[in-house]
Amino acid sequence: MTAPVPVRPPEPPEDAPPPKDAAPKTAPAPGQRRESRLLAPLRETGKLFALGIEVGRAVFRRPFQFREFVEQFWFVASVTILPAALVSIPFGAVIALQVGSLTQQLGAQSFTGGASVLAVIQQASPIIVALLISGAAGSAICADLGSRKIREELDAMEVMGVSPIQRLVVPRVLATMLVAVLLNGLISVVGTLGGYFFNVIMQDGTPGAYLASFSALAQLPDLYISEFKALIFGFIAGIVAAYRGLNPRGGPKGVGDAVNQSVVITFMLLFFVNMVLTAIYLQIVPAKGS
Repeated sequence: MTAPVPVRPPEPPEDAPPPKDAAPKTAPAPGQRRESRLLAPLRETGKLFALGIEVGRAVFRRPFQFREFVEQFWFVASVTILPAALVSIPFGAVIALQVGSLTQQLGAQSFTGGASVLAVIQQASPIIVALLISGAAGSAICADLGSRKIREELDAMEVMGVSPIQRLVVPRVLATMLVAVLLNGLISVVGTLGGYFFNVIMQDGTPGAYLASFSALAQLPDLYISEFKALIFGFIAGIVAAYRGLNPRGGPKGVGDAVNQSVVITFMLLFFVNMVLTAIYLQIVPAKGS
């Protein structure tokens, strides 16, 4: 005799109501929802830092995407060089005119050149670089990575064993850093020349006093901290743009929202980091002549 085959009970349809003895699904408590909303910025910050560390590690891995790096470097430079030069001229002029007016009231007009040039090199130039790279190049990087993400190109790369971080993110971040350093030198030179022109022509300053005050107050570490700020700001702009591009929400509309968020987040971070770096620099490097 053969053993009887057990008969499986029929499965209930998907739209059938739950049985009476089933435990009801409980919604999360209001306190849990509030806690989740409070911890969301911390989680996003942690993911951003994790991406920065991962990019730093992937820089030293082989193979390095040199061709992608050159293409991104040329793209970032092409969209930022002309706006940077055009913005730095009025920026340097405004600083020179304001500082010149203040020094005239204090009777220290001979220090106009040094004060205005230091303001341009230490503060204005790195900030202009970061704003332009984030607004022009960073938004394009975020949109490019976001469109690749919603088209599932990044998932296909991971399936094939290709790291999107090493293949796409690292060249873009390095390109923004290098362009930021080079662009910072350009803005410093153009801003200084613009301040010199407006101070000498419009405020009847003397060229000799302008140059003498510059050499009396400025020192080489001022240029070092300016270039270091530009390097850090370029890294921040690239990382934030890449992070928001890799994590869009809601399809094509989410990509547009991610671009706006990347620019705003970069602005907030760069002003905070600029304050910290300036405070550390003023504590470590003594003023010239002290």
